[in-house]
Amino acid sequence: RRRGQTEVLLLFQRGSDELFSSVSNSPYIMSTTGQNPLSNGNDSKKFKGDIRGPSVPSRVIHIRKLPSDITEAEVISLGVPFGDVTNLLMLKAKNQAFLEMNSEEAAQNLVGYYSTMVPIIRHHPVYVQFSNHKELKTDNSPNQERAQAALRALSSSHVDTAAVAPSTVLRVVVENLIYPVTLDALCQIFSKFGTVLRIIIFTKNNQFQALLQYPDGASAQAAKLSLDGQNIYNGCCTLRISFSKLTSLNVKYNNEKSRDFTRPDLPTGDSQPTMEHTAMATAFSVYGDVMRVKILFNKKENALVQMSDSTQAQLAMSHLNGQRLHGKPLRITLSKHTSVQLPREGHEDQGLTKDYSNSPLHRFKKPGSKNYSNIFPPSATLHLSNIPPSVVEDDLKMLFASSGAVVKAFKFFQKDHKMALIQVGSVEEAIESLIEFHNHDLGENHHLRVSFSKSSI
Repeated sequence: RRRGQTEVLLLFQRGSDELFSSVSNSPYIMSTTGQNPLSNGNDSKKFKGDIRGPSVPSRVIHIRKLPSDITEAEVISLGVPFGDVTNLLMLKAKNQAFLEMNSEEAAQNLVGYYSTMVPIIRHHPVYVQFSNHKELKTDNSPNQERAQAALRALSSSHVDTAAVAPSTVLRVVVENLIYPVTLDALCQIFSKFGTVLRIIIFTKNNQFQALLQYPDGASAQAAKLSLDGQNIYNGCCTLRISFSKLTSLNVKYNNEKSRDFTRPDLPTGDSQPTMEHTAMATAFSVYGDVMRVKILFNKKENALVQMSDSTQAQLAMSHLNGQRLHGKPLRITLSKHTSVQLPREGHEDQGLTKDYSNSPLHRFKKPGSKNYSNIFPPSATLHLSNIPPSVVEDDLKMLFASSGAVVKAFKFFQKDHKMALIQVGSVEEAIESLIEFHNHDLGENHHLRVSFSKSSI
């Protein structure tokens, strides 16, 4: 197992089955009682008189107890997961709003959902019911002009996820962790708001954390609005949720620490991993352009790697031979074969051979590339480049920690924030991090570039 993950494993030694079996007696966050785990017992009395709203369905939704600094976009986002929002009336002085949906069915789904799961906005529970109005008529006052402008902005591309939700990836921190929280428990909670594509759990700064990816920003926004500040179990395990700058999660194994629901074929990582084409191609690409990789049929832990010339092959061998990967040392020698043969047409070799000759990731394709002058032996410090302006230090530290690496130091280049140095716990962690995150999509058409550095932080 990788270093840096022992802490997470220990967290799960006590099973949580008994916690789930007692859900009916405690306000587990997704229970259908409508009880809000944040409530202190007084709220139910305080709201008793006004929660009995009209029971006749209407396209118009009445929303009450809104925070005074609520934005139009936040109100609209309550309706977005259920259908198109066609009109909005803000009554900020009364901490209320009216939301008109495109159909009665969408409105019924919305009210039905929020009657069992009170939405939380800025740590305030808000209340949702049908309105007596069958449609909304709005005037031209400045307040309503602002509401209409927000509505137009959000509907111009059906759902402008940049305005509704900055990302499809949520960062989840669980505070006051009295009982263990499992990956499956988080999936059960968050899947109420949309399909969970990928999830990674890890421990950073002695805090239990998770990164979770939805297919769309509306689901991420709905989950954040409803779950931020809620307790998973009575009085403990409080969820703190924010949007991650990451646009996608990179999951290698399907096990108790990570899951990619779009890739059921991924290994669990428990058995000794066989050679991976991409891992080999990425590791060797630091020292030359990889043309082809072939996993040996009878020895799946062995591979042939073909570089573009013999100088690059020597360079890769001198720097990588003896380095550790997944806990085992790499043994690299020159092969008697001069090239890796691709399988003949019509002959399938079970995917053992992969051709990378047209890969866009070749570092040395351009004659005189500056990459030639930046070839260094593997080290615990990695050089990162092609970082978009919106990605900050914590995003990158979080990204590297999510694969189990221990992040020891980080520094942006003073004159160029597109580049940074990051130091991890060991050379082995650095090699695995480079394999994992070189070419990782950071959004804004920026793919992270990772190489070894001769500097230290």
